[in-house]
Amino acid sequence: MHVATSYLAVPFLADDTDGVAPAEALTGPLTWGQSEIWQTMRRTGRTLNIGGTVALAPDTTVARLAATLAALVGRHQALRTRFDLTADPPRQTVSASGTVTLEIVASRAGEAEADAEALRHRYEFTPFDLANEFPVRWGVVTAGDTPSHLVVQYSHLAVDGFGIEAIVRDLPHLEVGTPPAAAVRPLDLARRQAQPAERRHSAKSLRHWQAVLRELPAERFGVSDDPRTPRFWELVCHSPALHLALQVVAARAGVETGHVLLAAYGVALARVTGRPPGVAQVLVSNRFRPGFADAVCHLTQPGICVIDVGEDPAAADLDAVAQRVWRAATAAYLHGYFDPADHRAMLDRLAAERGTPIDISCFVNDRRGPAAALPAVPPTPERVRAALPRTTLRWDRTLPTYDGTLYVQVDAGDGLEAAVDLAIWADTHRLSPAQVEACARGIEAAAVAAALNPPA
Repeated sequence: MHVATSYLAVPFLADDTDGVAPAEALTGPLTWGQSEIWQTMRRTGRTLNIGGTVALAPDTTVARLAATLAALVGRHQALRTRFDLTADPPRQTVSASGTVTLEIVASRAGEAEADAEALRHRYEFTPFDLANEFPVRWGVVTAGDTPSHLVVQYSHLAVDGFGIEAIVRDLPHLEVGTPPAAAVRPLDLARRQAQPAERRHSAKSLRHWQAVLRELPAERFGVSDDPRTPRFWELVCHSPALHLALQVVAARAGVETGHVLLAAYGVALARVTGRPPGVAQVLVSNRFRPGFADAVCHLTQPGICVIDVGEDPAAADLDAVAQRVWRAATAAYLHGYFDPADHRAMLDRLAAERGTPIDISCFVNDRRGPAAALPAVPPTPERVRAALPRTTLRWDRTLPTYDGTLYVQVDAGDGLEAAVDLAIWADTHRLSPAQVEACARGIEAAAVAAALNPPA
């Protein structure tokens, strides 16, 4: 594969707009979002590192990449934070100066793309030494003397997906030397979350959770008749027809495509398990809160969404279900901001009251962003019908652990034709592979049927 690997030490200094004086280090507790993701990492044993690979322009130089890395780490507290996760409670320390590493991989002719993918895999699946390593990994793959690919991974304790988007939006500011967008910083937020106003907000969110959970049956899933080893399997569904059908139903029902997707998920899951209502923990970005939009940190937390599919899921009216989902999802987003320790205590109390835990181990993470927007003119039924033969399903990765019994990740399809990509991770000891495939096909089928057969 590659010819050689070298390492460039990249010194950084806190930007004078960042609130950390030279030679100063600041220490504080974790934020609620950081605590949430740390518990997930502990529970699953997964790194949850987050990032990707970017093909570089021909005029890119290693020196320019190093300067960009130094500037970003200096501007953003989250990228120069180390964590003491053995403390009780865990702590984080933000450094005012230090050094990060830019790894340089020299590739043989024609192997740069493969070397970039190998580097990405290593970065993603190698845990950070969070006590000693800054939570950012940058590596550049060169073809000859020319940088070809940039590979980036961050610890999920430092940033979530929206935090990475904030970093990308900040890159043009680096070029002209303007300050970063005004946004909350992790240590400031951690202090704020200990204050009475934020504590009241957390308590309000948890009252909503408690009220919703009291009305739910305890069991979501049965026992699989076809358990596999490794236990967790991933099914990937690529569906141009689902993309179009969501637009048709959303325009007609007066909701967003994400609400229709949740409705179709709820209907499909209820049909497969025979256990309505549908339930999903939706991942709440919290970026709509004041000062959070451009924050480079981890703010994502779950919200609880109950999908009322009616008494007979087989006869569900998807338009009506989507309109009910709009109300349920809005409440979920408003109450997806809370102290995780108090949340766990609330779940324990409810389990003790009912004599059994309430199973909410199902998640929907819609990451489509702008691709989820409605077009000016909805697609025609003919377009939806014509797209159906291009749906593909394939089994992909397997893992011994994952987060939850069912985890549906939704992305915009990467290809010449707009599509919805569903990556469905499932516990095969609770849902058989056949049930998982029926769920994927059922999501598409529910949306397509509604698009082609509008209610009277």
